Amino acid sequence: MEKVMIVARSADFGEPWCQRMRGPIANQLLDLGLPGVVVNVRDQPVRDSMMTLTTLNPPAAAIISLWTQQYYSEATQAAIALIASESEMAAAYLVTESMPMPPPDPGEGRRTRGLANVALLRRPADLDQATWLHRWHIDHTQVAIDTQATFGYTQNVVIRALTEDAPAIDAIVEENFPDEAVSDPYAFYGAADQADLTDRVGRMVASVSAFGAHLNIDTVPTSRYVFRTPFVTHTFETT
Repeated sequence: MEKVMIVARSADFGEPWCQRMRGPIANQLLDLGLPGVVVNVRDQPVRDSMMTLTTLNPPAAAIISLWTQQYYSEATQAAIALIASESEMAAAYLVTESMPMPPPDPGEGRRTRGLANVALLRRPADLDQATWLHRWHIDHTQVAIDTQATFGYTQNVVIRALTEDAPAIDAIVEENFPDEAVSDPYAFYGAADQADLTDRVGRMVASVSAFGAHLNIDTVPTSRYVFRTPFVTHTFETT
């Protein structure tokens, strides 16, 4: 099983476009028979998040995650083409997925509660791959969990781009926060008071700075819709 992530970019990501992405387009993706389909889209509940950072023009407006048996399959290629036809620009990436904190799965295309903040990371040129991954995965992961009010945390390392002219991205991260985190820094960081907030922000900034995630980054506020997942929990009975 492989995971492909498509970054759809559009300057006009009004609610009709968002509804189409999480409605008819999601249904067409399901019709392709892909084992997993998740749509993250910058729709009305989250679009004005205080944590938005943008380097791409046009900006990222949706991130679609697909699970497939082969990244080069006809179904995967059809999915990439479909998203590209609905966007000003779209880029697909083959990724490896780590999930320190699995987000809830409401299923059947229902919206996951809260803000799904998606970050597009670039590795600094002065950090080799091994050092960058160690500082991010080994040193930083627990700091992120401890200093923020996350209830879901997914790390995707980009293996390579699958489309021509794809922007350089080295990782795609999704963190799930409470609804209030859209506009309230105390809710975003899970802080009790100003002193606690200052401490949490300070620890977080120091940690992300160590692997360059404080610069040259896009953070995209999205709502998360899980339409199909390849991960099934099996229950076994013993006698």
